[in-house]
Amino acid sequence: MTPDILCIGSILWDIIGRAPAAMRLGSDVPGRITRLPGGVAMNIAMTLRRFGMTPALLTAIGRDAEGDELVAACDRMGLLTGYVYRSDDLPTDRYMAIEGANGLIAAVADAHSLEAAGDKILRPLEDGRLGSDVRPWAGLIALDGNLTEALLSEIAASPVFAAADLRVAPASPGKAERLLPLLAHPTATLYVNLEEANILSKAQSSTAPEAAAALLARGASRVLVTNGGYVSAEGHRDVGVIEDIPPPVLVARVTGAGDTFMAAHIVEEIRGAGRKAALAAALRAAADYVSYSGD
Repeated sequence: MTPDILCIGSILWDIIGRAPAAMRLGSDVPGRITRLPGGVAMNIAMTLRRFGMTPALLTAIGRDAEGDELVAACDRMGLLTGYVYRSDDLPTDRYMAIEGANGLIAAVADAHSLEAAGDKILRPLEDGRLGSDVRPWAGLIALDGNLTEALLSEIAASPVFAAADLRVAPASPGKAERLLPLLAHPTATLYVNLEEANILSKAQSSTAPEAAAALLARGASRVLVTNGGYVSAEGHRDVGVIEDIPPPVLVARVTGAGDTFMAAHIVEEIRGAGRKAALAAALRAAADYVSYSGD
């Protein structure tokens, strides 16, 4: 089966503890703990698949029991795992988060195996299976910021990515600076929240439209900036900045919301939606996602 988008980056197990009460440092409360396939690239791929697309995964997954379970789960969802780098000596990555009624309390991302695998995950784009230097992949790529800064710099300059429609998301504000090499990439669209946008633009914008304009001024070709339940923005170097506000909802979860927004926006554009319609649809999808508790 031929993929219609490549999802490159973190595919791991999400271990999420959620409580209906507001939490603070040292809180010990009843709640629910789940283990589900996750990671930025995985969350995007799952949403794309629900919208009818066929994503291929480029990542590192260990040959341990957790890795076998993860690959099997991806296969059951219809995600293409034939291009995944399976490591004999690296364990499968994991992410752990605690969420309360007042949002994300704390999280730890253990993506060391993905970082250690480095450019091995990109081999299908170089050896002819998906592309090469002379015939680069010319379709969509969803790229997440869990890759190392060195590898992201390599991607920014690599001929195998020169023809791709790159859609880029940071893994977290703490890793946002890793995306600096891709900021001025001519075919890259950056999907960031307000905090990440300020880190990349070296500015202190107070709203998403201001942050989008600041990123364009720093050389970005195209950006989408979200800000929770407040106004979000899409900025394009040639046509300026537009904005919209997400529908108000009761927030039941937050992990994966940005990835859902990005995937929904990609799908709407593939379907032919204009800038305003695509932004509005992505905001609705993210709002639906955060309002669903799964109970």
